[in-house]
Amino acid sequence: MLHPFDDYPLHQTPEPISHPASESPNVYDRFFFNGYSADGSVFFAFALGVYPNRRVMDGAFSLVREGVQHNVRASRLCPDDRTDTSVGPLRVDVVDPMRRHRITVDDRYGLSADLTMTAIAPVIEEPRFVHTVGQRTIFDYTRLTQFGRWEGWIDLDGERITLDATVPVVGTRDRSWGMRPVGEQQAGPRSAPQFFWLWAPTVFDDVCTHIAINHEADGRAWHQSGAVVPRIGDGEPTLDPGRVQRGDGADFDVTWRSGTRWVERITTRLGVWGGADVEVSYEPMLTFQMSGIGYRHPVWGHGCWVGPDESTRDHLVLADVDPLDPLMLHVQALAHARWGDRRGVGIVEQLIIGPHEPTGLTGIIDGAR
Repeated sequence: MLHPFDDYPLHQTPEPISHPASESPNVYDRFFFNGYSADGSVFFAFALGVYPNRRVMDGAFSLVREGVQHNVRASRLCPDDRTDTSVGPLRVDVVDPMRRHRITVDDRYGLSADLTMTAIAPVIEEPRFVHTVGQRTIFDYTRLTQFGRWEGWIDLDGERITLDATVPVVGTRDRSWGMRPVGEQQAGPRSAPQFFWLWAPTVFDDVCTHIAINHEADGRAWHQSGAVVPRIGDGEPTLDPGRVQRGDGADFDVTWRSGTRWVERITTRLGVWGGADVEVSYEPMLTFQMSGIGYRHPVWGHGCWVGPDESTRDHLVLADVDPLDPLMLHVQALAHARWGDRRGVGIVEQLIIGPHEPTGLTGIIDGAR
């Protein structure tokens, strides 16, 4: 099936551009955004994913307000034209590639939004994620990360939240594509689950830092990366690899909240060529449930077939969440950040399933002692 983009010299295979290069059901292409104020009064996240071999497109928008996480979810039959990036009341538009993106939520369930993110730092291309277990490739994908500032508004049941210079809201976006476990689980034998993931994008007044770590159960890294990028003005280049100071080693010290697999305190260290380690300490102040935008959700999970055009709204009272509920393990913690004399705000994303010997976690989902 041809697409107008087939008129551009963009092809990576002999197939038309609409055809995935792999027949794996786990092929995906995904947008993620979050936004937050330094005091935690505003926190939201948005995701939209395409799973062409499963013929699914889905998305979600979540807002945390006064201890309640409000979620709008949507799923549809994937359109043949994947430049149609709308699902139910949700839409994302690439206004200016690598610089400006717009997300909108139509007022179908009392939660609506019109928000634009403008880049404040050069884009970071992360090293390719490849992870195999035995003979099976579980992950094989590329991701970029970029920091931005938000403008626009959110309306929650008649309460208008305006995002402008009076209440600065910054955030992170990522784009990833390739292959990862999505949709309904495949049949066949399974090994005991183990996954260790930390991701910490952070905004300071003059620079932004980023670190990502995946470990095996014994603490060996199968992926680790990070970078330091400067804050930039509106007219400066966003595709500027020369201004991306990449790390050559990533490590951390963590204290888990007792009885959970959530961070109480953490310090990350990023080695940089020819300089002192970038050491950032975090103190979480708010916990966002990633299930609200589909991660590991039993019904609205990424790539799961819900129907040809379905959407809904639900909510979570965050104080009532059981930290050891398997659905609630995956979180983003909004945190105060400190790097020497710098003070900033960042995210500590965590998903830890199974043992992790260096930090004392055993079993599948037992909490820290």
